[in-house]
Amino acid sequence: MSNEILNSLLKEYEQKKLKAELDLEKKKEALYQKLPELERIENELNHYAIQTAKNILNNETRSLEDLKQKIEVLKYRKSCILQEANLSLHDLEPIYECPICKDTGYVMEKSHKTSMCNCLKQRLLDYSFNKSNMSSLDKENFNTFNENLFSDEVDVAKYHFNISPRENIKNIKQKCIQFVNEFDNPECKNLLFSGNTGLR
Repeated sequence: MSNEILNSLLKEYEQKKLKAELDLEKKKEALYQKLPELERIENELNHYAIQTAKNILNNETRSLEDLKQKIEVLKYRKSCILQEANLSLHDLEPIYECPICKDTGYVMEKSHKTSMCNCLKQRLLDYSFNKSNMSSLDKENFNTFNENLFSDEVDVAKYHFNISPRENIKNIKQKCIQFVNEFDNPECKNLLFSGNTGLR
């Protein structure tokens, strides 16, 4: 998988993430018009969060407990306002397409290392699958293969075989099925198809 494809997908993820966050801002603006106290509480919480961070950096631990109590009171009041409006805290969060990675394509592991999210892995897999021209497997597979399209006539001069094209294609099909069934076997040999494009 080329970096170009991965970078292209990551740009899509950036756009999705940005859209989810912009949608939330619009939703909040509408909520704040109906519930102005909610906006006031949100602003106060943001202010206290910044103040808490400053106090921690400056080693001013004495006022941290006071800030913590103020924050808890505001959070409780916020939950009450939301409950009265038949809303929850989730209504003040972005709605991401993938809640696991929050539309970033990557997740943080317990070891504090980032790894590719399953949703991005699936996108890469889908891209590879579509590029491989295998997207019609539900219609084009061993079960739908029609052996009757091949002649039952033995013509050594024309085909250089002492069996018919139909018998030959049955043998080829059987070898292909065997290859698929033994794909995980390291002793299994690869298949090589040769000939001009479009030949049967």
